[in-house]
Amino acid sequence: MASPKDPVTEASAQKLRLSKEIVLAGALDLVDTEGLDALTMRRLGQELNCDPMSLYRYAENRAALLDGVSELVFNELEIFPHDPDWKAQLRRIAHDLRLLALRHPNVVPLLVTRPLSTPLGLRPLGTLRPLEQILSLLVDAGFEPTDALHVYRAYYGFLYGHILNELQEFIVDPEENEVLLRLGLHRLPAKDFPRLRALAPVLADYDGAAELDQGLTILLCGLESSLTQSVPSATD
Repeated sequence: MASPKDPVTEASAQKLRLSKEIVLAGALDLVDTEGLDALTMRRLGQELNCDPMSLYRYAENRAALLDGVSELVFNELEIFPHDPDWKAQLRRIAHDLRLLALRHPNVVPLLVTRPLSTPLGLRPLGTLRPLEQILSLLVDAGFEPTDALHVYRAYYGFLYGHILNELQEFIVDPEENEVLLRLGLHRLPAKDFPRLRALAPVLADYDGAAELDQGLTILLCGLESSLTQSVPSATD
């Protein structure tokens, strides 16, 4: 017959099992399944089967949990700042970040909006890593540091815009064969919106990866052109 468990010993074992990594992983799981609003110390304590007060040893408040979740997601993003093919690297990073967003859609608003309310130097170091690495990638490619910052802003502005747009794409009636009806475009006056209605087949056949790639091609070709124009020729 098994001896009864000692409550003190079991509580001590629970404390030993906790770590910052486990707490943040639990927080990310909770956000993934229930959304950002569900993330509280009390709710996370329930998920981890521990006293919520014990979580304060690993995150001083809910804001710290949110920052930790952001860092955890960004840590999944691999960047190679010394890759000589900067265009291929930016294209790969964009597709990888898109896949991250699709895996963690509830975290996307946190990644996009939370940094705007925090001064740059006070943001978690893990969330600044992509900025530093992409700046290095662009400067090594020949961009002036100031221009590299402009490129980064344009790149991430486009990328986040695409991700937010893709996550909000939806069809009114997926069972309807007629594309105008599937998208609800039949409700738009034909005289006022002829071009939008004509694009219904393309809109209904939305492919997030292909759409991202198309936009990246436009963006990267423009950046490459500006870089070429800024490099003095041998005859100058």
